[in-house]
Order: sequence, then structure tokens, then C-alpha cells
Amino acid sequence: MTDRLAKRIATTIVAATAALVAALCMWRVLAPSEPHVEVDRARYPVRGIDISRHNGTVDFDSVAAAGIEFVYIKASEGTSHRDRAYPRNRREAAGAGLPVGAYHFFRFECDGRRQAVNFLAAIGDSDPELPLAIDIEEWGNPAEVATDVVVERLRTMRTLLENAGYRTVVYTNKNGYHRFVEADDAELWICSFTDPPLPHGRWRLWQHSHRAHVPGIDGDVDLNTFNGSRAEFHRWLLGSD
Repeated sequence: MTDRLAKRIATTIVAATAALVAALCMWRVLAPSEPHVEVDRARYPVRGIDISRHNGTVDFDSVAAAGIEFVYIKASEGTSHRDRAYPRNRREAAGAGLPVGAYHFFRFECDGRRQAVNFLAAIGDSDPELPLAIDIEEWGNPAEVATDVVVERLRTMRTLLENAGYRTVVYTNKNGYHRFVEADDAELWICSFTDPPLPHGRWRLWQHSHRAHVPGIDGDVDLNTFNGSRAEFHRWLLGSD
């Protein structure tokens, strides 16, 4: 083997190795994370789910028997949409003895005051036990709306709901937290597939799975946990924590 040939082989091996390493690094960066985290139930014993009409007909007695202790139900979106399954889901979940919360999907392009009005009309006199949740996320929303506009509309909506006598919690993922919520005093419901969900404990609820299987529900369902003990959860329900 000549020196020239040996150098060519060595160069080829080095280049192939570098390409393999680069491809592996790129795969790790671009590959989607598994939307599920197993939670330490000794530390976080209280589990809950969130649903909408897309989950179909739910057997809430089976859900409660499986150890689920609260449920958030979609009520509305934007300034006019209302989830037609909310009244049935609310009634049947309450009948199964589950504490119920309602959530609203926040539209970036819509006035915060009008979204609050729609949310309040959607829940009517159902009087949810859990704080009203505002779901704010970049997915499904227009990218061109400025951050300061979204933040102001969110604050307007929260203020109107709280002036109406309701507690509120804001649901978002990590991007949404840093963009819309971090500088605010809102209670936080964080969607995260890392443990811990954030480097600090400033969250009340943690959505840690999009692929949970719960008896009484066909297909996957979102699974959540409360940040605290069962006694702390019951104090939170009463608004004393």
C-alpha cells in the first residue's frame, strides 16, 4: 500500500466518522421528545386529566375509580367558539364526584375582554371548583401577533375573570412560559416533558403526558399532576392555599 493510498483511506475514515457524529447530533436535536414523563407518585400523589369533545364520550365513573382526582374540561375558544361537549362532560364528571375545572383556548388575534365574555358565557352557572384555566400556546395561533399585544390581551382577560369572582391559572408550555407568563404573577399550569418541568417550583399543575391511558376514555388523554400533597390539593380547591 502506497503512502498516498493510505492517506486517502485515513481521510475517508475520518470524514465518514465526522459525518456520522454530525448526523447523530442533528438527530438528537431534531427528533421529537416523547410526550410522556413518569411522575414520582410518592412526591406528587394527585393526578388529573384534561379533555375536550375530541375525547368522545367519557365514562367518568371509571375515570374516578382509576384514581383520577380532578378534571379540566374545554369550555370555549376565542370570542365565539364553545365546546358543545362541555355541559355534558361537566355534569357527568361532577356526578362521578370529580372536582371540575373549565379551560379556554386563548386566541392571540382576539380581544382579551371579548374572550373573557365568551368563556364566562360558556361556563354559565356551572361554577367550576378549580380555577378557570386559560390555555395560551403558540401552536394553532398566528405567528405575526406581537408578544406585548398577546401579554396585554391575556392580562385583560385574567383581570375580567378575577373581577367576576373567579380564580385563574394559565396553561402553557416552556416557550409560552418564557414569552408570556414568566414576568407575571399568574398561577402556572405547565406542559413539560422533562423532570423537573421547570428549574424552579413556580408551578401549580404539570401536564406531563399526552399519551396516558385511563379507563373510561378511548384513546390517549392528557395527564396532569398537582404540585403538592393531597391535603394541599384540597386546600387549593377551597381557595385557602
